[in-house]
Amino acid sequence: MTLKKLLFGAVFLGTGTSAYAADPFVVEDIQVEGLQRVALGAALTYIPVQVGDEIDASLVAETIRELYASSHFDDVEVLRDEGVLLIRVTERPTISDITFEGNEDLEDEQLQDSLRNSGVVVGEQLDRTMIRDIEGGLEEFYQSVGKYNANVSVSVINLPRNRVELRFNFSEGAAAEVKQINFIGNDSFTREELMAQFELRDELPWWNFFGKRQYQQQQLGGDLETLESFYRNRGYARFQVQSVQVAMTPEKDGIYITVNVDEGEQYQVNEVTVLGDLRGHDNFITAVAESAEGRRYNASYMTNIEESIKGYFGRFGYAYPEVRAVPEMNDDDLTVDLTFVVEPGNRAYVRRVEFVGNDATKDEVLRREMRQLEGAWLNQQQVEGGKVRLERLGYFASVEVETVRVPGEDDQVDLIYRVEEQPSGSIQAGIGYGGFSGLSLNAGISQENFFGTGNRAGIQLNTNRYQKDAQVTYRDNYFTDDGVSLGGSIFYRDFDGSRANLAQFSQKSYGISSDLGFPINEYQRINFGVGFTNTGISQYQQIDQMTQFLNRYADPQNPEGSVNFKTYDLSLGWQRVTLNRGVFPTAGTQNVVSLKMTTPNSDVQFFKANYRFRHYLPIDSNHKFVFLTRLNAGYGNGYGSSNGVENTLPFWENFYGGGQDSLRGFETNRIGPRGILRQPTYVQGPPDANGNPTRVALGPEYDTYEVAAFRGVGGNAMISGGFELIVPTPFAGEDAANTVRTSLFVDAGVVWDTEFDYASYADLRNVGTKELWDYSSASNYQASYGASVQWLSPMGALTFSLGFPIRSLDPSVEERFTFNLGTTF
Repeated sequence: MTLKKLLFGAVFLGTGTSAYAADPFVVEDIQVEGLQRVALGAALTYIPVQVGDEIDASLVAETIRELYASSHFDDVEVLRDEGVLLIRVTERPTISDITFEGNEDLEDEQLQDSLRNSGVVVGEQLDRTMIRDIEGGLEEFYQSVGKYNANVSVSVINLPRNRVELRFNFSEGAAAEVKQINFIGNDSFTREELMAQFELRDELPWWNFFGKRQYQQQQLGGDLETLESFYRNRGYARFQVQSVQVAMTPEKDGIYITVNVDEGEQYQVNEVTVLGDLRGHDNFITAVAESAEGRRYNASYMTNIEESIKGYFGRFGYAYPEVRAVPEMNDDDLTVDLTFVVEPGNRAYVRRVEFVGNDATKDEVLRREMRQLEGAWLNQQQVEGGKVRLERLGYFASVEVETVRVPGEDDQVDLIYRVEEQPSGSIQAGIGYGGFSGLSLNAGISQENFFGTGNRAGIQLNTNRYQKDAQVTYRDNYFTDDGVSLGGSIFYRDFDGSRANLAQFSQKSYGISSDLGFPINEYQRINFGVGFTNTGISQYQQIDQMTQFLNRYADPQNPEGSVNFKTYDLSLGWQRVTLNRGVFPTAGTQNVVSLKMTTPNSDVQFFKANYRFRHYLPIDSNHKFVFLTRLNAGYGNGYGSSNGVENTLPFWENFYGGGQDSLRGFETNRIGPRGILRQPTYVQGPPDANGNPTRVALGPEYDTYEVAAFRGVGGNAMISGGFELIVPTPFAGEDAANTVRTSLFVDAGVVWDTEFDYASYADLRNVGTKELWDYSSASNYQASYGASVQWLSPMGALTFSLGFPIRSLDPSVEERFTFNLGTTF
């Protein structure tokens, strides 16, 4: 059989096609050889020739082009066997595996996503022409981040059955550092003032351990934009960056940057004019615009005026208002005339409010937080209000809202709230270790968004070295449609004070409580509650502060037996919360006041009041640096009298200090009044009737006492608080901002007992080693400083704190490192 070559195509990797002259002929049959995965019928669809057609050189060339364009073949050869058109093809190999070696700056997932966008995926056919482009694109990326010596090569390893493995080999090299940044033409500002606007640095202070001098092309572009804003916000309306020279050292490891600027002159705003249809809002808009008159020209202030006018129109249903500030420069007197062109557009109402991303949370939970109603005129203030309320729930890591035009309608929009859910439940646990307390563990489970209903449910079955606790809680945050909440709890507790850094006593209690909450406005709520508690105290140590209370209720026939108390309490709470988020807020204030009082028919009559304050002040516009002020205060006491003695606060209701929630750097419950062991002094008395010796106690003025070194009893008053600077977490990316928080803190706190009678011990002899303080004084404060890291893990908030005392009254209660699971603040 004699084959005559008509045309051979070998365009792979840029080789040309070779055409050989051939006489036209009528095709009697078409045969395709070399097909493996591509079906013959599919291949024939790419061939623009049918049996019976006359074929010439131009049709042969078109056939080759079409087969290559199908993206199935690496090689195409066209031949003639008498009246048969024979086409031999080599199919593109299938990608069997893709591996990466040497890539440190780029994660495998990032590379796979990039290759997927280029069509390079395992299981797909390989287009070899793409390899060189991919290599070049990756090298360009490395150069954009300053790695000019980076090299990327792709090895294609042939495997059986027309398969290949792609092996990407990376040689990233070291990044080029910025050696020097120079400015030319800056007469009005010093180099240091201009460098303060740059994130690129040519030198770092000694304390900046995490800063980098790595050159990045994109960062330089951003810094130049910041520099331009810096000048234009200070009146230099004609400022320009004339040129930027970026020079590289021969070794490609250093960069020298020279920025040539033309500062121009400072301009003042002379006259402001407003043009456009103001829709009856002339007075407000004109007043806002004319506030720029007489000021130094400031591009940022002009932008704020534009946004203020847009926001104002947004409150009246104008979804897409346009406001443009058009400056007219007067170089003769260095003034600027501003014209604000206002185009409100059409007024729109909201057709639908939709939610995206709430896979676990029901739509109704989000919808009831909305303030913008469907069918009502659009109000951007209410739209943003709904966004803030969703963020405060604490169920979502992020909330974004988008206003979308309804196709074909110029007066309707849809609102789409996109949420990213985060774990709203937690496995509460704590692990601590102290020189006295040893290892302690506790655990519990709670769900703030129970089955996506927005209700709170919790079951705690905790056991540790000092407590066994079982508690069931449930709260319906929307018991009624207008936001009235209903909650309740049932609990049982077996508590050993001696194992919790407290005086020795055993407390067994159980109870039930319920409360109703009523919204006052968008930011405030008030709660009313009732409860019952049965408390049994037994096995208590003869601590003076405890026995003074218990002796009034103990059985005279069994003074050391257990004592039971039944109490009925009423509670009142008020809170005002303007925080921008429920978890890890960065702006706003929280005020919470609570008051509990037992009823007169209770076995003990007392009240307790608590106040909690948090204020977050963002320092920068991106809320990366936030200043936090904290304050907790509490006071409790008895009311009325029993058996002629004024009632006091039961010692098991006392406040305690120290630990993660109040004063870091000190052990939990170890701050505040200590237990006092008071003992009478005995002398030998006369023998009894049987002749046995006896002892006679002298009067109270001869008693001795000892301060219990490791036995706290707490107090009826407490104040703790401090300051924190929330900073970006080192080595954590932007995506971690909502799940990891790092702060530097200063804590201070004091617990005292207003009923403590220091004078009653003044003339007694201290037989112990610990000094007695005046526990009734609030001046016995202690303080610490340190750093804390919180991580919102799937199990709850993990908190690590490292604290160092500033003022310590007892070194034995200091604790440098603490770790907790399930605590956020």
